[in-house]
Amino acid sequence: VQLVESGGGLVQAGDSLRLSCAASGSAFSINTMGWYRQRPGKQRELVATYTASGGITNYAGSVKGRFTIFRANAKNTMYLQMNRLKPEDTAVYYCNVGSYCSGAVCYGPVDYWGQGTQVTVSS
Repeated sequence: VQLVESGGGLVQAGDSLRLSCAASGSAFSINTMGWYRQRPGKQRELVATYTASGGITNYAGSVKGRFTIFRANAKNTMYLQMNRLKPEDTAVYYCNVGSYCSGAVCYGPVDYWGQGTQVTVSS
């Protein structure tokens, strides 16, 4: 399983960005997923999680109300919509899949990661 991220870049404080993470295979349906980030000099931290069953989301306090995690209707792509970005959001962002289904067969727990995408927010 490959996860390919895109959408990072350099923006100004207050701007928005949308990160995407596409899983290989059209029959791939994400069940549990998350976005993590690693800020300079810091350990990787959880940003947001999504569970398809029930549509449950959870957010780190620092991003709650500004970021939204969601899954595409096609179910093999996940997104992180980031609004009102702050300089402290500068980090490499990683997507993670914790369980999925491929056709009629479901797998989990798994631990698949995207390659990471850089987000830089200038003040």
